[in-house]
Amino acid sequence: LRGLEGAEPVVGDLNDPASLARAAAGCRQVFHVAADYRIWVPNPDAMLRANVDGTVAMLRAAEASGAERIVYCSSVAALGLTKDGTPADETTPADPAGIVGAYKQSKYRAEQAVLDLARQGTKVVIVNPAAPVGPGDIRPTPTGRMILDAAAGKMPAYIDTGLNVVHVDDVAEGHILAMEQGEIGERYILGGENMSLRELLGLVAAATGRRPPSIRLTHEVVWPVAAAMETLARVLPFEPPVTRDHLRMARKMMFYSSDKAARELGYRSRPAAEAVHDAVAWFRANGMLRG
Repeated sequence: LRGLEGAEPVVGDLNDPASLARAAAGCRQVFHVAADYRIWVPNPDAMLRANVDGTVAMLRAAEASGAERIVYCSSVAALGLTKDGTPADETTPADPAGIVGAYKQSKYRAEQAVLDLARQGTKVVIVNPAAPVGPGDIRPTPTGRMILDAAAGKMPAYIDTGLNVVHVDDVAEGHILAMEQGEIGERYILGGENMSLRELLGLVAAATGRRPPSIRLTHEVVWPVAAAMETLARVLPFEPPVTRDHLRMARKMMFYSSDKAARELGYRSRPAAEAVHDAVAWFRANGMLRG
């Protein structure tokens, strides 16, 4: 939030309801976008507390403060996927038993809790961003880390998978549209372009002047490498660049449709190439990428 004109930073903690109440005091509109977003999660309980219990606490604090409307930032991770790889939408059912990884489990459970609160009268609209890419990724997020590694020439190979890439600024605009026009208790996918991982890495190569990766690896080849990295990460202080959960997720094409948001909110998204270009430029400008 640094540098945002008119923003008043308030320190809070998703595990501290009192801090959330202080932050929400006097707010007529509340956007809940905070979450613990990681793929490597050696302690799932901490993530579940932050993403599920913390979400419920935030919405209750907003409601108690008299907020007129709330927008909850969920994720496409909380939605189902189609079996044939065609784009999923807000009506595609999710199989709770088949949701891979602590992060996706936490976002699914949080969204179910938010839907329950909406049925009880909480004035909340849900947005489900796909894979946001662009400027301001200070951490970076798992998607940002992949782009940063590819831009630095650290991804010489790829596996067959697909994802939906969206410019982070379009996601931000989608939140505002949801606040202004969204239907209470409804979900809206905020996505961009569906593409293969190979195509995404090609966009990174074009933005950096590097050669795109040409080596295709099978999931079976990478699996033991991921397992070994997880074992090392449990005893050494590093985050594995690839995990078995990464590979489990990658077995499906994570394609989504934003038609509902376009139709009901007037949502629009720019080309994925622009998102990648802006991400690379921001990483360079902030010293996270050299060359």
